[in-house]
Amino acid sequence: MMRFNVLGIGWVTAANCGRGADALEFAFAGGPLPKLDHHALFGTAFPRFGRLDAYTRLGLAGIALALRDAGLDSWTEKRPLGLVASTESGCLETDLQYFQSVLPDNGRFASPNLFAYTLPSCMLGEASIHFGLTGPAFVVQEGGGDVLAGLKTALGMLSSGLCSTVVAGVCNAPAPPVALAFTSPPGAVFFVIECAEEGPLSLCEDAILWRGQPQLSIESLIRSIRTSGYPS
Repeated sequence: MMRFNVLGIGWVTAANCGRGADALEFAFAGGPLPKLDHHALFGTAFPRFGRLDAYTRLGLAGIALALRDAGLDSWTEKRPLGLVASTESGCLETDLQYFQSVLPDNGRFASPNLFAYTLPSCMLGEASIHFGLTGPAFVVQEGGGDVLAGLKTALGMLSSGLCSTVVAGVCNAPAPPVALAFTSPPGAVFFVIECAEEGPLSLCEDAILWRGQPQLSIESLIRSIRTSGYPS
């Protein structure tokens, strides 16, 4: 069984924006997500941040916080880190907005800016460009509210040798009213994970384990990591 280590954690939920090393408690919560300040997130101006759709801004913020927590947010040369995100709602809200721009006048006024974000993987592309990441990147569709799906996929990717470090997690923007069946809470949570022979994180069949104990939710995983004295 391969083992792994967690280098960083970052999240944006209705409760707060935080990192693993912060004193803030992590929790999914009801209510609106916080307004995202690109200066605070990236330490510098990100002129295009306001043009991104809500799903991309949310995921990019979670990835930025996780990389900063791991000390990997700055770079001078491109790095082969992988990116995996699971999602249930994806960019559906942007898809609907784009479709509304297509309807009038046979699509004459279809929005090119909205069209650029009508795939859920666009968020990972923006992260790869901004942080110089060249590893494999893909989005996993959640099923049945399994917000750990992206982490499980990422650990399998590390086990197969596709890369040695990956940024993985979940990103769900608030679902539009037409998506009443969605069950995943809104927010983004990402982990920076690397292969480590004696690491405390492992994947046994379809179960994520921390020091041999099954972790059934992101909340329990973050709590277990922090209880272990994170960061080490």
